[in-house]
Formats: sequence, structure tokens, C-alpha cells
Amino acid sequence: MSPSSPALSGVYPIANTPFHPDGTVDYASQERLVDHFLEQGAHGLGLFGNASEGYTLSGPERIELMRRISSRVNGRVPLVASSGHTGTDAAVELSKELEGLGADCLMVLPPYFLKTDGDGLMFYFEAISRAVKIPIMVQDAPLMTQVAMPPALLARMGREIENVKYVKVEAPPTGTKISALARAAGDSLTLFGGLNCQFFIEEWQRGARGQMPGSDRTRDLVRIWDHLENGQVEEAWRVFGRILPLLRFELQPGLGVSAQKHNLVADGVIACAKVRHPTAELDATSLAELAFLRQLANRE
Repeated sequence: MSPSSPALSGVYPIANTPFHPDGTVDYASQERLVDHFLEQGAHGLGLFGNASEGYTLSGPERIELMRRISSRVNGRVPLVASSGHTGTDAAVELSKELEGLGADCLMVLPPYFLKTDGDGLMFYFEAISRAVKIPIMVQDAPLMTQVAMPPALLARMGREIENVKYVKVEAPPTGTKISALARAAGDSLTLFGGLNCQFFIEEWQRGARGQMPGSDRTRDLVRIWDHLENGQVEEAWRVFGRILPLLRFELQPGLGVSAQKHNLVADGVIACAKVRHPTAELDATSLAELAFLRQLANRE
């Protein structure tokens, strides 16, 4: 999509990356997962984020995954690909590469190894913007990056950097950050929520126009979105309340990806719940807890 295309909105699950038991990428399961998202009503897909274990993928693996996913989706929904990097030049090259392989939007973390100031962040996102023609979604995730981006800075990016059109707000408390950013940015930015949708409804009520959750409850989250868009707030809360214990369980640092993969295996979508180190595996007790919460979430 071009920066002038209609704004992204809705539920954009971050696609897990399935692996074989030996740790190699399971491309067949990846394609089944893409089909599953589309069948579940996803409005778009997020690629190579934290839930994708993007931090464990090699360059050639990322290229092959992007090529296959773009071909499988074939333009039916937008693809938001993560292209942040610890170095500005590397982020520019990765962003250009993913654009060329079919990304419709880029989700970009700030540099987080050697941290920079506000002017440095402007330089970084401006360099990426000059190199591409598609929109950029700034990922505001200080729990992971330890990089604070206040509403005034993010609003400035939206006003002054041509292709910065979105912010994914993952800076708790997310509701108040979304309200502050909406006031500061006006129409220059479209806001998304993350953190596995734990404040989905409050964020929507404060102006968020999309969510980027994990992979395993897409149908329920699309139902919540549809209820909200149709003014059925109580119905949205009913669905949300049923799945909230599971969403909360999956927010445990380092364990959520394993939990999502086990749920996708249980649903017959992917073949194996293997994760790559340093992503953590669920232990036997956690697997039993997960099975119970999945059973609760599946009760209508």
C-alpha cells in the first residue's frame, strides 16, 4: 500500500514462526497458519515481531518467509513486516528489502542497543522513510527496548516524517498513552494496540484503530472488534472476559510464544510447538495450566 492508501485498521495477528523439532523453519505449517488467519477473519498480518521469534531468524530465513507469505496472501490483506534494527543503515536496508518482497507497511522498533536521544530517533526514522514508499508503524515498546518515546516526540514524527503514519502503543499504561498521543498527533497518526490485547476495549474506546495480538485467538478477537465497531460494547466485554485468563497467561515474559504455539498445535494448525533459544519452553505444570485456560476460553 502507498502512504495515501486507506488506513490500516482491525485485528492484525503477529504470525508465529513454526519450527520442526530440529529447529528448522516449517514452511508448510507457516502456510497453514496464514490460511488459518484468513479463515478466522484477520484484517491483516504482522510478520517478524516478537511473537514471530523474529530475533532468532537468519536473513535468508526472513527473506524466504516473506516471499512465501506474500505469495500465499496474494494481496488479500495487508502485511506489516517488522524491520527495526540496532543500526540505522541496517534498518534501512532491511526495510527496503521487505518492501521489495511485498510488505505493505513496516513496523519499526527504535535502536535499543546503543540508545539515542530524540534527535537521533528522528534521524533513524527519517532515514528509513526516505528509503521506502510504504507507511511506517513506530513500535513504542519500552518494556522491551528501554527506549522512551513520549507523545510529543511521536506526534512530531507523524507531522515531520513523510511515511510515519502509525504507532503501535505498548507503553503501559497504554490507555492513557493512547489518549495523550491522540490529542498530540490529531489526524497525523493512526494508533494500534499490542501487548496481546490485554486492554483491547479501553484502547479502542480511546481511539486505537487496530490491535496486533498473538496468533491463537484470532476469531475471538475479530468478534470483539466487530462488536465494538457495531456499538455492541457489552457483547465485546463478554467475549473478552472469556479469553482474558488465557491472554493474561500468554503475557508472561518469555513464555507467551510457547503457549501460543501449543494452542495452535492443539487446534491442528501447526505441526510442532518448538521454539528457538532463548525463547522459553513451557514446563509440564505450565502446560497443564495452559490446557485448562484453553478449555475455559473455548466455552461459548
